[in-house]
Amino acid sequence: MASGGGAPPSSGPATPLAARQSRWITQQYGDITALRARAARYDRAAARAQQRVARLNTHIEKLRHQSTLLREKSQRILAQIPEIEQEMKQHERDIEAATNRTGGAPIGSDVTNLHYRVRKLQQKVVDRQQKARSLELRAANKTQKTAELKVKVDRYHEAARLAEQEAAAYRQRADRLQMVTETDVAAHLKATAGSSTSAPEDPPRAP
Repeated sequence: MASGGGAPPSSGPATPLAARQSRWITQQYGDITALRARAARYDRAAARAQQRVARLNTHIEKLRHQSTLLREKSQRILAQIPEIEQEMKQHERDIEAATNRTGGAPIGSDVTNLHYRVRKLQQKVVDRQQKARSLELRAANKTQKTAELKVKVDRYHEAARLAEQEAAAYRQRADRLQMVTETDVAAHLKATAGSSTSAPEDPPRAP
């Protein structure tokens, strides 16, 4: 992470005031570094929240796909029922025709076989209805899970937004302090250079 600007002047101060200014500038550079470190931590928190959002969105889409597949399977199963019901009606017509032919005689094995087939077809209808309801229930549970995950996504989105705002605020403070520090460094260097050039030379020794 950049600490902002160059390093504080390394030349030793010529006066106590210059020494205080040098210490102050060093402290400012330390503050800049601390501010940028906080901004980096908030950036990391925002990135982590966005990562969780991406993973949750992937899970949501997976659940939605699974739910769609379950509903499609349920519809295919229910679509088989009308054909079974038509077969049941045909057997019932055959039973009625066979009963009319016998004219009140004892029921033969052909009729009882048709009754048995009708019962089996009825059981098929019930089994398919039950299976379709079970698939619909599983699909509904997955849909409910997606709704719960969307709430988490919104929460992580908000956390990422707040973290990004905090990071931007700390970066702005660091940038402003860096501008002030660079101005102070320039003034300090100018004052140090001026004091070193204007210092009086040692008087000549008497002969």
